[in-house]
Amino acid sequence: MALSTAFTEMFGVRYPIALAPMGGSAGGALTAAVSRAGGLGLLGGGYGDAQWLDRELPIVSEGTDKPWGVGFLTWAIDVGAVERALGHGSRAVMLSFGDPSPFVELVRQAGVALILQVTDLEEARRAVDLGADVIVAQGTEAGGHGARRGRSTLPFVPAVVDLAAPVPVLAAGGIADGRGVAAALVLGAAGAVIGTRFQATTEALVDPSITKAILEGRGQDTERSRVLDIARSARWPEQYTARTLGHPHLDRWRGREAELAADPQARQDYQHDVARGAVPPLPVWAGEGVDLITDLAPAADLVAALATQTEDALTRAGRH
Repeated sequence: MALSTAFTEMFGVRYPIALAPMGGSAGGALTAAVSRAGGLGLLGGGYGDAQWLDRELPIVSEGTDKPWGVGFLTWAIDVGAVERALGHGSRAVMLSFGDPSPFVELVRQAGVALILQVTDLEEARRAVDLGADVIVAQGTEAGGHGARRGRSTLPFVPAVVDLAAPVPVLAAGGIADGRGVAAALVLGAAGAVIGTRFQATTEALVDPSITKAILEGRGQDTERSRVLDIARSARWPEQYTARTLGHPHLDRWRGREAELAADPQARQDYQHDVARGAVPPLPVWAGEGVDLITDLAPAADLVAALATQTEDALTRAGRH
């Protein structure tokens, strides 16, 4: 059965599935594998680290002749990072968290698609005004960073769909299998952006301890907080918290963020715990759909399974 939407037609991909550009973990091999399998791979350009991009961009550009893109943390990058991505044949640039306006004209001049992720309706209106080709509506169920005062995916996505029409909208947040993709389509989205599920793939650039935590994790164990950003001296703006699995430093400092920020020894203790292996090298970014992730799979197999599950769910719902 065909899963054709405005998104699949825009990029010429087979399935309405996009890889979330998870900073650092969505590397070139994973991005290329998702694109080869019929989705849209989005490289996790994150903070725009030149060395990382110079290593991973050739891997994806040489690894597939299918459309792919690069995602960045808007607040953390400069024009050079976007230029580096555009120089390798990227078909799309996705910008998340922050004001994308300094980069819009550069993306436009390159003739590639501009994908803007939004976390509230004000950001969605801004994305429409800036001429986004695709808008990603991220609900608070998402793993990793998102709006501190955001909205759940189920009510947020159709509100953005209505506001942005006819711009295609992709749903993000808590989607970990084809039933979630089907739900996004029923809500009026043109597809789904999936993150946490793709961390549990053989191509993802994640530490084995993180893979193990995701496979064993439960949705009720995830929590949104700024504690771990403060503990590891990350520069994330205060309006964005991060959903992670449980963590000893989160338990220690929950509700005491100001005290943590003023305590340099506490931040040194965090780094010491990382160095001796007491905690993972990074927080375990995980969405509320983590319960649905039970195996480590090649990305191609996962994309095929997601597509089949989506078709089955839509058939049961009477959409096919």
